[in-house]
Amino acid sequence: MRKFSVILIPNDPLKGYTVRVPALPGCVTYGATRREALKRAQEAVLGFVEAMARAGDPIPEQTRPVEVYQVQTP
Repeated sequence: MRKFSVILIPNDPLKGYTVRVPALPGCVTYGATRREALKRAQEAVLGFVEAMARAGDPIPEQTRPVEVYQVQTP
């Protein structure tokens, strides 16, 4: 069983969340609520990994948790 960190990005003013999976570039999904976003993230990751396996591509391993910071600009 593999674990992948996901990033939930709130969408303003539309609401809902965009979900990105840093270890799987291009794996992005959306959900109207956090719960839906996380469910769709799980489905997206599964589909993404299955497609990579079928293509014979190596499946990335996430070795460390994602760190998220904010920077401020003037």
